[in-house]
Amino acid sequence: MPSWFSRSVVDGKTTMLTEPFVHAYVRANIWHLRGRDADLLVDTGMGICPLAPQIETPQGKPLLVVATHIHLDHVGSLHEFPLRAGPRMSAARFETMDEAATYAYMFHDLEGAVSKLPASGWKSADYRIPPAPLTRTLDEGDVVDLGDRQFRVLHLPGHSPDSIALFDEADGLFFSGDAIYDAMLIDDLPDSDRAAYISTMRRLLDLPIRIGHGGHGPSFDGKRMREIATAYLGRTAGG
Repeated sequence: MPSWFSRSVVDGKTTMLTEPFVHAYVRANIWHLRGRDADLLVDTGMGICPLAPQIETPQGKPLLVVATHIHLDHVGSLHEFPLRAGPRMSAARFETMDEAATYAYMFHDLEGAVSKLPASGWKSADYRIPPAPLTRTLDEGDVVDLGDRQFRVLHLPGHSPDSIALFDEADGLFFSGDAIYDAMLIDDLPDSDRAAYISTMRRLLDLPIRIGHGGHGPSFDGKRMREIATAYLGRTAGG
């Protein structure tokens, strides 16, 4: 049986995985970046099939996993990894993975939830996310250090109140989660906040990124990110 995951090599240090058989609405990007002293995994997909066996790291090298926010398509496999970091403001909810926080309940009745069954008898109605208590909490200004590069944590609410992103100020590499990505931005979930999203977009207009890897869609450069942010501001009341 073909792998549940697809894999794309971005460059010598970066690999992107995704779940091609999952409904496009919850088909998120999973980013693996190799660092000198530690590797970084940004988000963990739906958790329908085990992710950890797909992530190749040298024996003994730490793998820090960062959840950019607590929504189902970004935290499904978080429990599989020992070093789990995520937003400080929602840390307590990672201990239970309450469906009110993850929106896992939305997947139960999603028409066409998967285009291929991951296992015989699998049903989206049975989908659950195991608890994954954070071993590190992250907030605005914190630093994630891989040895040869450091990422500044940015708190960028709007899509969700707890959305964070990782920005390498030295070379402009940006893991944006769902704060911004090159696809239709979602700002109408129960915990979305359009006023906060407007502030986030205005902040991103001045962020000097070289390349952005988002939670969905293709990667983007700084020019494209400013186009996405400007378009959002233009179509949103008060923007």
